[in-house]
Amino acid sequence: MKILFFSDSHGSTEALGNLTLRIAAEKPDLIVMLGDALYHGPRNALPGMYDAKKAAEMLNIYKKKIIAVRGNCDSEVDQMMLEYPIMSDYSTVWADGQRFFLTHGHIWNGGNVPPVTDGTILAHGHTHIPVLEQKNGLIIFNPGSIAIPKQENLPTYGIWDNGILSVRTLKDGSIYREMQLSFR
Repeated sequence: MKILFFSDSHGSTEALGNLTLRIAAEKPDLIVMLGDALYHGPRNALPGMYDAKKAAEMLNIYKKKIIAVRGNCDSEVDQMMLEYPIMSDYSTVWADGQRFFLTHGHIWNGGNVPPVTDGTILAHGHTHIPVLEQKNGLIIFNPGSIAIPKQENLPTYGIWDNGILSVRTLKDGSIYREMQLSFR
């Protein structure tokens, strides 16, 4: 199974346009949105080509493939614009025998781990910083932000492809900082 992960688009149609190109190239079976879809939030500058209404239209194209969780900038108003559920604080996905605990990261993250079994992949966004590491029996995975990367990172997304998890650059899909682990 192939899953594309992304987070923190914050209403950027520029970033979502680039993501659309990556979706076309990657051809994922499933798309996981780890929160902060439409609103930029008071702590962030406006992202490139900010248009929450257009961003919702762009995301709704994938409504049959998206599993999403609520970010700290997502609200009931955002849910009114999106044609797939976004208001859950967490979700779980199984792929190729691997459990993914999906959350935004403002509640559960590598520093505040949810009650999950060893070997689980804790997938979250929120920090806008890509992470892929093994820690205390878990795999901590943050695909970074497609719209407002922080700490001089590039815009990134993540891919699970038949047992291989990686963080990739949004521009061309190349492996970012070679953060890749095999779970076979």
